[in-house]
Amino acid sequence: MEITEVRIFQKEGANSKLRAYATITIDNAFVVRNIKIIEGKTGLFIAMPSRKIKESCPKCNHKNVIHSKFCNECGSQLPVSVQAVPVSQEETHDLRQSEHKDIAHPITVQAREYIQKKILDAYEAEKAKPKSL
Repeated sequence: MEITEVRIFQKEGANSKLRAYATITIDNAFVVRNIKIIEGKTGLFIAMPSRKIKESCPKCNHKNVIHSKFCNECGSQLPVSVQAVPVSQEETHDLRQSEHKDIAHPITVQAREYIQKKILDAYEAEKAKPKSL
C-alpha cells in the first residue's frame, strides 16, 4: 500500500483541538476523506472518519443519537441504559468514544503509523506555507 496523495484542509479557530481535516489517496485508486488531525495532550494524532451510532425510539422508531434523553421526532423520553451514566472523567471519555463507529480504519499498527506519519508530515508542510490573501 502506498499513499499517493495527501490533501490538508486547515480549520480556523484556536479554541478547538481539531486542527485540520485530511484526504488521502491510496495507490491512485482509493480515497479516504474526513480524517481528523487533532491536538492531544501529547501532540498531534489522527482520528479516522466515523459516524455517530443511533438507536431507535421504542414509540415511533425514529433513529436518535445514542444516549439521547428524548426522541427528536415524537419527543417521548427514551429509556436510559445502566451503562449510559458515567461516574468518572475516564468513563465519560469512554462513553463518548463508544458513541462513534469508524467508517474506515487501518487494521495493523504499521499501517496506522504509516498513514499518521504521511498525514502529519503533510500537515506540517501545509502549516509552513505562507498564507496568501
